Amino acid sequence: MSPLKHLHVFQSLHSSPNARLQSGAELGDGLAAAVWSNHHDARDYAAPSHHTLSCYLAGGTGTFRRENPHRKGAPDKLCILPAGHQSAWVINGAIQLAHLYISQEQFALAAVHLLDREPRELELREGTFLDDAQQAQRFRQLSQLDWQEPAERLFSSSLAHDLISHALLSQVGRREGLRLNGGLAPNRRQQLRDFIQANLAQPLTLGQLAGLCALSEYHFARMFQLSFGLPPHRYVLAQRLRHAQHLLRHSTLALSEIALSCGFASASHFSNRFRQAFGGTPGHYRASVQSR
Repeated sequence: MSPLKHLHVFQSLHSSPNARLQSGAELGDGLAAAVWSNHHDARDYAAPSHHTLSCYLAGGTGTFRRENPHRKGAPDKLCILPAGHQSAWVINGAIQLAHLYISQEQFALAAVHLLDREPRELELREGTFLDDAQQAQRFRQLSQLDWQEPAERLFSSSLAHDLISHALLSQVGRREGLRLNGGLAPNRRQQLRDFIQANLAQPLTLGQLAGLCALSEYHFARMFQLSFGLPPHRYVLAQRLRHAQHLLRHSTLALSEIALSCGFASASHFSNRFRQAFGGTPGHYRASVQSR
């Protein structure tokens, strides 16, 4: 069984006798991708815990949602399936499609960074058979890469993040009738972001961050997660790795210098964390982005 079996949309296709997995991999950062072929099938998705972006690579002109049988797919058509949605699909003829699976935590982190908004305020809008040439081109690039090869795995991760960012800017809206309870005030969120960014090279403690907000460690940790979608230690690690990517891309600093400037105790610790997040070493990442 594939390591992606915990993903509802993936598992629904995996259980079909007509669908075939052509390639699939976890890309790190709460992201996973798959390319499928399928024919003459019917699939239902019931409240998945993850978001799914999809693109038809071939076929689809006989594919439709049961509630709207007159609207059909086609090559380069995009679908956006948010966590918690319900959908039922009929596939007539043969199709090939690419999927990007996004954890709600990664969506939350991207919302904080790109939109400077609390993730709880936002929802990913469902979309069926959308036209977006830029997104379709990213999907085609992604589907052609070898996700198991370290350098291409890192390029895959970059494309996946580009796909998320584009979806956030074009398909996200504010939840209607939302009343937020708990969480940090906007000025406190900004203060914390600025402080963390300015001190990535330093050891940070929960008490230190809580003190900025005049809260106990317990209440701060709870309110931080409500506001940022991640616990403090995971958020700080994500910022360190993001800063490391920037330095690898735009500087000639040695890996040991980058490790220290991003708050890692050693180059080996930095390399291990980077590999866990992105599927390849910092050296592979630098080589892949410089060759593009």
